[in-house]
Amino acid sequence: MIDTDHVLLEKDGNVARVWLNRPHKKNAVTVELLHRLDEIIKEVDEDPDLHVLVLRGKGGTFCSGFDLDELLENYVGNTQAMEVAVLSAQVCDRLYQMNTPSVAVLEGYVTAGGFELMISCDFAVSADDANIGDFHIRRALFGGAGPIYRLPRMIGLRKTKELMLTGKLLSGTEAVDFDLINASAPAEELDQLVADFIAPIIDKSPFAMRLTKMTINQGLDADVRSLMVMEHLAVGNALQSEDAKEGVQAFLGKREPKWVGR
Repeated sequence: MIDTDHVLLEKDGNVARVWLNRPHKKNAVTVELLHRLDEIIKEVDEDPDLHVLVLRGKGGTFCSGFDLDELLENYVGNTQAMEVAVLSAQVCDRLYQMNTPSVAVLEGYVTAGGFELMISCDFAVSADDANIGDFHIRRALFGGAGPIYRLPRMIGLRKTKELMLTGKLLSGTEAVDFDLINASAPAEELDQLVADFIAPIIDKSPFAMRLTKMTINQGLDADVRSLMVMEHLAVGNALQSEDAKEGVQAFLGKREPKWVGR
């Protein structure tokens, strides 16, 4: 049987495990999937007990992009195509801007819309044999959910053009060398890689994590003087938090901190 819920949420302690759930279609994106993913991102971000979101695809593939059957039947050649592009961009931006840190776990195909979801996450880890790339150019399409403004900031202008203008696919190991993802491992070791990668995230103060992530993201487009002001404000907010007090006291008392998230 095929589970009809296109996105699944599992809460595992402090970890939100979000699964794209269309394995029979290589987790291709649909409008229904985008709406459901948007709802889940909101739910996770509003839950103070969840310290990290792990985004993955069922069936050994992360996401192969937009469902081309749905795209051709409902959107190509009519004005609704713009509505889909805007929806996709909004969901990717919500993922990028959410307070909770996010980790994309890459297997199989990570292409087109799947590539856009991946670069919207804070981190990405991969199986060595994954196939990762923008891919839109191969179908005379254009990716409208982040590549032109997120990708150059991640990997630089020349590497962005290399990926977007050729449609080339990178393995997990090549993507690490490309500065596109954080780490890769053999497929049979991917679960352990994920566990090891998120461990030092989930034990940190959620308040400090949110503050640091927000400041980094907002600082990408600011001038140096604005960055200095932003940094000073962040320092002041951090020093006034209950978690900062707890962190210092725990260090001095040689014990593990107990975060309250504020």
